[in-house]
Amino acid sequence: MGYRFPGWIGVIEKVDCNLKTIIVMPVANEADTMEQVIDEIFAHGYENLYYYPVIDDFSKDDTEQIIRKKAETNPYIKLIYYKESRGVISCYLEGYRQALADGADRIIEMDGGMSHDPKQLPQFMEKLDEGYDCVWGSRFTKGGGVSDLPLYRRMLSGGGTLLSNIVLGTKLKDMTSGYEAFQRHVLESMNLDQIMSTGHMYQTEMRFYCRKLNCIEVPIHYVGSSTGLKFSTVLEALSILFKLKKHEKCVWRKQ
Repeated sequence: MGYRFPGWIGVIEKVDCNLKTIIVMPVANEADTMEQVIDEIFAHGYENLYYYPVIDDFSKDDTEQIIRKKAETNPYIKLIYYKESRGVISCYLEGYRQALADGADRIIEMDGGMSHDPKQLPQFMEKLDEGYDCVWGSRFTKGGGVSDLPLYRRMLSGGGTLLSNIVLGTKLKDMTSGYEAFQRHVLESMNLDQIMSTGHMYQTEMRFYCRKLNCIEVPIHYVGSSTGLKFSTVLEALSILFKLKKHEKCVWRKQ
């Protein structure tokens, strides 16, 4: 039997309340949407769902204060202030570490600012419940899409996916989306300190390392942000792309 959750149109299977799921989300200068993001995440009514926003010194507005106020009445919110941050990817990884340390059974990675829609969470939860090791959000599979994204960014995302699939031998529709989910054992088996990427190549790197696991893509709609993309970031991504196969042995922990 399916269960309806507030804020979600449709019926999904009841989530096992014994499984602890933690959403990791780097946030910065997102005061305009922060309260909405939090409200929509918890509107689903999932039991044992936690929210770990990761913030650093780059954030100059009231994002932190909004989260702290929400956390006063919601024990499922844990704000992580990552003083040693070296950018958004380091915040992802620090969020993973703390989620694992706090006993997460599954970890979902999202971007803030409503770029990733909290209303699409149920499909990630469903696929994790079905036993998939990794669930990848895809803008380019049937039912997915993008909006408010400049043409050059769309071309980079599509071209990056095509090139990555050719070089790495992967067969995914989207190699660069940041909306994704993992079972605990996946991240626990990785040396997270060995992740090479510090920018947009990170998503491709993770998908490559996990290609032999039980993975599935689900459609998402991505809303673009005002953040630009530096040429140096593209060059770094190309450089790392051709190093991943050799570097893979450094990432997985020896069993």
